Amino acid sequence: MSDIVPLNLAVIVGSTRSGRIGPRVAAWLADRAGDHDDLRVDVIDLAEAALPSDLDASSPQVTALAPRLARADAFVVVTPEYNHSFPAPLKTAIDCFRTEWQAKPLGFVSYGGVSGGLRAVEQLRQVFAETHTVGVRDTVSFHNVWEQMGEQGEFPVEPAGCDAAAKTMLDQLVWWARTLRAGRQAHPYSV
Repeated sequence: MSDIVPLNLAVIVGSTRSGRIGPRVAAWLADRAGDHDDLRVDVIDLAEAALPSDLDASSPQVTALAPRLARADAFVVVTPEYNHSFPAPLKTAIDCFRTEWQAKPLGFVSYGGVSGGLRAVEQLRQVFAETHTVGVRDTVSFHNVWEQMGEQGEFPVEPAGCDAAAKTMLDQLVWWARTLRAGRQAHPYSV
């Protein structure tokens, strides 16, 4: 038996639109994360969180979500690309919290049309840098995501490349999560 304390990974579904694909993509990633014995996954669906648009930190929705984010050792944001950017509810979720994000690693899984959501990820990297998260280099991107949906509900229909990309990203995330958790324990992070 391993003496390694498992890491808590929060997988955040960034889209709240009706008919969205995000929950399916997040479920796929959570399944991939299950291949890591040292990860415990908490899928946070922003549609269920119903955060207030006025960024009221004392609202019941923010208060309920705060401990889940604080408990996380690492994050993966699952985001679509809307009009070459990321969804507004995701920005609200970022802005409602501060210390919960700090000194923790962050990975991205994006999806969309021809760009696969990569323009949204590049913008999110800038936003999250201001929260003092550490973005890992490698991402997972589903280009023309609708073509990845199988007739029997399978996703993705050709998983080999996607699974390999997820493994690379998760391996990087685990390394950073362990390193940053040890750093926070040795010297609490503050700005």
